[in-house]
Amino acid sequence: MFITIKNLVKEYKLRNGKILKAVDNVDLEIEKGDIYGIMGLSGAGKSTLIRLINRLEEPTEGEIYVEHVEKGEEIPVKKNVLDFDQNELRNYRKKTGMIFQHFNLLNSRSVGGNVAFPLEISGWKKEDINKRVDELLEIVGLLDKKENYPEQLSGGQKQRVAIARALANNPEILLSDEATSALDPRTTNSILDLLKDINKRFGITIILITHQMEVIRKICNKAAIMSDGKIVEQGGVHHIFAEPKNEITKEFISYV
Repeated sequence: MFITIKNLVKEYKLRNGKILKAVDNVDLEIEKGDIYGIMGLSGAGKSTLIRLINRLEEPTEGEIYVEHVEKGEEIPVKKNVLDFDQNELRNYRKKTGMIFQHFNLLNSRSVGGNVAFPLEISGWKKEDINKRVDELLEIVGLLDKKENYPEQLSGGQKQRVAIARALANNPEILLSDEATSALDPRTTNSILDLLKDINKRFGITIILITHQMEVIRKICNKAAIMSDGKIVEQGGVHHIFAEPKNEITKEFISYV
């Protein structure tokens, strides 16, 4: 299994002294090349879960194993992300791209400058950066917008720039946190088609957070349903749609 999550817990201490379990004993197995959807209502814990996977937040308990090939080796090994030192964590994050709901673009930089930013941080040479930026903008269909600024773009175009930026360091994992929820239905479909194409062309494993069952049905091959920090149902998307077991899942499907 490419990503294995075991007994993952994230607790927050509230002002009144009570403990909130945002993620409650979650187990997940994600295979290389999956488009894995994680769905739930607001407050279900899904966004917290995705931030634990790349350690933007630290878990209270649990393990997150990621399979990768060590330099000079051929056989993949599994390592617990929570055991990574700062150098290992930095390298892991380079290989784990993230797309946010509200794009998180730098308004002071052009489209090309936004895509170049992670490459500059990684120490790429200027001539290599220019070539890579052009490649990425070609992939997302925005090469003609390279010199434009975010304020000149539509919401869908901004998200395409964000996707190009997330792909900059050739990630093995792409995390998408409600990437389409701020977009209209037509633009949402075009972004989902782009993510599906990226998954197919480059074999990147995508973990997609959403509260829209239609998004799950359109591009995911597997899914998990979250409620109150717990996984209440998981499996192949076709199986979940054909035979939903949990009442929350049945309710979600009834709206599709």
